[in-house]
Amino acid sequence: MRKHLGTAIALALAGLSFAGIAGAAWADTAPTEQTTTQLPRGVQPTHYDVVVVPHAASLSFDGKATISIEVQQPTDRITLNALDLTFTSAQLAVESGKKVFFGAPKISVDEQAQTATFTFKHTIPAGSYRLSMVYSGKINTQPNGLFAIDYDSKSGKKRALYTQFENSDARRFIPSWDEPAFKATFVLDAIVPGDEMAVSNMPVASRSDLGQGLVRVRFQPSPKMSSYLLFFGLGEFDRTTTTSDGTEIGMVTQKGLSSQAQFGLESAKAILHEYNDYFGVPYPLPKLDNVASPGRSQFFGAMENWGAIYSFEYTLLLDPSISTLSDKQEVFGVAAHEMAHQWFGDLVTMRWWDDIWLNEGFASWMASRTTAKLHPEWNSVLDEVTVRETAMARDAVSTTHPVVQHVETVEQANQAFDSITYSKGEAVIRMLEGYVGAETWRQGVRDYIKAHAYGNTVSDDLWRAMDAVAPGKSVATIAHDFTLQPGIPLIRVEAASCKHGQTTLQLSQGEFTRDRPDKQPLSWHVPVIAQVLGAAPTSTLVSGGQASLDLPGCGPVVVNAGQSGYYRTLYTPKAFAALKGDFAKLAPIDQLGLMDDSWALGMAGLQSSSDYLDLVQATPVDAGPQIWDDIAGDLSTLDDYYRGTGERQAAFRRFAIAKLSPVFKRIGWQPQPGESAPTKNLRPDLIGVLSALGDRQVIDEARRRYAAPASDTQAMPEELRKTITAVVAEHADAADWDKLHAAAQAEKTPLIKDRLYMLLSRTEDEGLARRALDLALTDEPGATNSAGMIRAVAGQHPDLAFDFAVAHREQVNKLVDLSSSSRYYPGLGGGSFDPAMIDKIRAYADAHIAAGSRRAADTAVASIQYHIQVRSQRLPAIDAWLKRHGS
Repeated sequence: MRKHLGTAIALALAGLSFAGIAGAAWADTAPTEQTTTQLPRGVQPTHYDVVVVPHAASLSFDGKATISIEVQQPTDRITLNALDLTFTSAQLAVESGKKVFFGAPKISVDEQAQTATFTFKHTIPAGSYRLSMVYSGKINTQPNGLFAIDYDSKSGKKRALYTQFENSDARRFIPSWDEPAFKATFVLDAIVPGDEMAVSNMPVASRSDLGQGLVRVRFQPSPKMSSYLLFFGLGEFDRTTTTSDGTEIGMVTQKGLSSQAQFGLESAKAILHEYNDYFGVPYPLPKLDNVASPGRSQFFGAMENWGAIYSFEYTLLLDPSISTLSDKQEVFGVAAHEMAHQWFGDLVTMRWWDDIWLNEGFASWMASRTTAKLHPEWNSVLDEVTVRETAMARDAVSTTHPVVQHVETVEQANQAFDSITYSKGEAVIRMLEGYVGAETWRQGVRDYIKAHAYGNTVSDDLWRAMDAVAPGKSVATIAHDFTLQPGIPLIRVEAASCKHGQTTLQLSQGEFTRDRPDKQPLSWHVPVIAQVLGAAPTSTLVSGGQASLDLPGCGPVVVNAGQSGYYRTLYTPKAFAALKGDFAKLAPIDQLGLMDDSWALGMAGLQSSSDYLDLVQATPVDAGPQIWDDIAGDLSTLDDYYRGTGERQAAFRRFAIAKLSPVFKRIGWQPQPGESAPTKNLRPDLIGVLSALGDRQVIDEARRRYAAPASDTQAMPEELRKTITAVVAEHADAADWDKLHAAAQAEKTPLIKDRLYMLLSRTEDEGLARRALDLALTDEPGATNSAGMIRAVAGQHPDLAFDFAVAHREQVNKLVDLSSSSRYYPGLGGGSFDPAMIDKIRAYADAHIAAGSRRAADTAVASIQYHIQVRSQRLPAIDAWLKRHGS
């Protein structure tokens, strides 16, 4: 343990005075357009010199910030963002170097507004100044601001420090203009133990010995960037490197785990080269680190800090004893997403949180595109349908919102990070790229990036770039329809007629919802691609609610061929029957699209809910593994709707097991040499679903393999170790649970240890679930794991988890990162089928959530209402279908 050094001593060791450090280059003019802000206008930061002295043992830090500012109009006060900071002193000096000071200001802190105001006795004329502040702050135990992660290692217990500032937590580390439009440059100095590694956005500029076991590390000046992108990490780390196009790429891990980051390192090298080419603007920083951290968050898995990506270990490291192909794909996908942000988000940043989708939707789309290009063997193009379905599940209910959404508060900004922002944003971009063409789209992206580098934008800046490269396509018109209003177009195939080898389609446009059948539909301009099976596709733009489309050939017609469109398709019974009859002939991506449309339309009452089961019946055992993976997921969801219905659920389970068992038998327990990537992923998914359906053969075999001696190397292949353990955990008795608990306590590798604690919470036994909840409130699982354990219990016991969390709210609040607080509790109850939970969630929201920040609570209520609706209105048709088919 190292002693806590007082602020004055620490700054003296740093050799710093109020004169500060010289400013950096790369500063640029501020945006001139009026921008949303929660701060007074008239003062603009241009550069920050920051010194931080962390005291890890006492969970506190000392700091000094000297900020170069432009006062644009005379004022006697300066207000900036600050939260959980205690100020010792402050002063203002003229930037020119003349010793002109304005006296010690009065410092007032507004905790609710998250601001600090410095009021001076005399008016400050317009001009350039340096505002210096000495302060102290807290090191948190959840990922907000500067935070600590405690973890076990083979050499004992360790503590590392990291920062997480998105969306509005830089103010916990630096008194700052903590909004995305206030871009500035940063120079960070850290006074740290000499035997630990400090990491930030830029390379180390200098390192000097201060004595007493401390060193001062100064990092090179950053480019002009938003405050939420600043990063600082400190701990006992290893760093391995490679280069790509002249940029040093680093992987920073806890000591001894650098080998587990090798795939991440190789992937980052390939991705950076691909992005340099795609964006046409080379990555501008001298290095790009990815920092792996133990633990987890309820809010995020990785963060795109410019030049220093932060990732929890489960999204970056591959442990050869447990990691699967799916884990490998996640590592690549997360890296591709965060690295795309280095351009979309970091180099070019949304002006305000209304347009956060410009960051997240684009990074998601770019990651999917890059995964498909660099790893075609994964056949990830079919995942595009899953992305769209994720968005539509959220977009079809009354509590949805536009992609571009109005944000007023920090809490509303936190709630903006949802599947509309990520998945709908990605799906709309994919549709627009398909509409204008891939090369035209890329040129528009390149022009947009070049025009706005180091600046801030709104969505229309992107649409203007696209209209410029795609004249006559009305990109902005289509984009506005899909981003400025919520909801999902419904394309109805009203009629199809064939004459002289040509099919004519009559299409109409409505709106798909699953909870508002009488809603007046909105209007969209919808790019539609359709084709007769086996013939060439044809496209049109549906506008004004109607369209006619001529297709070459006669036969079954697929609308949304290739599945790039963001809309549902409702066929006439005759057209649907034709597709069902030739289902095996459809392209796999169109099989997925037809099945997912049928599922959603059936659950919403727009066609028979049993039509989906007709498609399942029509799917051959040797259909593509991703088709069966999708079916398994939907059957698992249906089983959840049948939860607690006795013989009705038993009848459904007999059908589901009968459909999935032959598929599983075909691929078997043992991975085979040369099998495809989708098959490798299907195997554990089928084991998990069949186990959840109560398939005794699968459950018993998993238990046998789990209990097998270590000498039986075939029993627990690495690819199935997590899956087999999960089956045992789900169906555990008290002895099994105790055995897993002991394994979690003994484990020294955080990646494995954290997972074992999560598995303890996924038991179907309510008594054991209660034990997991009690365990979550202890220090044993780790501060960042406990909230996840409670959420894991909610997967099978939502009412139990919600009631427990509310009853222990004071303790649970300490376990939830603040960015997730308004949606964490409602999310626990959102899986309930009990009408009483609706009143519980509303009561919780009334008591604890601001009126303008209740979208998550309202969505949880809508979800429960939908569950009840499906049970009462849709399951009877499925019951009847099962009886007709002898289940």
